[in-house]
Amino acid sequence: MSLLKDFVGLVFPEVCAACGSPLVLNEHLICSSCLLHLPRTYFSRERDNPVSQVFWGKLEVYSATALFLFKKGSGVQHLLHQLKYKGNREVGIYLGALLGDELLESELFNTVEAVVPVPLHPRKKRKRGYNQSEVVAEGICRSLTACLDTRTLVRVQYSETQTKKSRYKRWENVRDIFTVTSDTHLAGKHVLLVDDVLTTGSTMEACAGALLKIPQLILSIACIAFATH
Repeated sequence: MSLLKDFVGLVFPEVCAACGSPLVLNEHLICSSCLLHLPRTYFSRERDNPVSQVFWGKLEVYSATALFLFKKGSGVQHLLHQLKYKGNREVGIYLGALLGDELLESELFNTVEAVVPVPLHPRKKRKRGYNQSEVVAEGICRSLTACLDTRTLVRVQYSETQTKKSRYKRWENVRDIFTVTSDTHLAGKHVLLVDDVLTTGSTMEACAGALLKIPQLILSIACIAFATH
């Protein structure tokens, strides 16, 4: 089996999901150079960071962070493209685990008891085959001692893509499309809301607003990438 794998590797070498360079021995999904140079934020170490500031005056968020800074044309964008449009679930698991390892070391996040991904509408999930935020959340749960909750927060309306909308249009597009199905088991717990990328924060804000209707819920937010403006 090892010889067959080596032969396949010679004919179809694995490449880095961030830069496209061939991976060498002991590298997996992302090459060592990209792991070293991808723009980590380390926002999980500070409470009043730029991701937290997105929600100031809007929501009662305990803590918020992102693993990387997002820039167009960057390795981070290539990774997210692999996850969202190329069916590469393994990238999401891998990045989620990286984020989870960082959260585990932070006093702001290491008490998280449940991880809730931003949900997709069933129609969009069937089209894509999976929810990329749920895949990231799975990776996070591999590092944190927290349960994955994909049932409590649901999307009840189908919405258009957010990509080319203004900040107000993004908020208007999602403000009433999320709801919670049950509030008993998450009441009083520290819950982490997870998405792949944060831009204006409109989607996260809508999801958080629904979750914060649950009694005494403590809400934190995390994503793989934060798009600075």
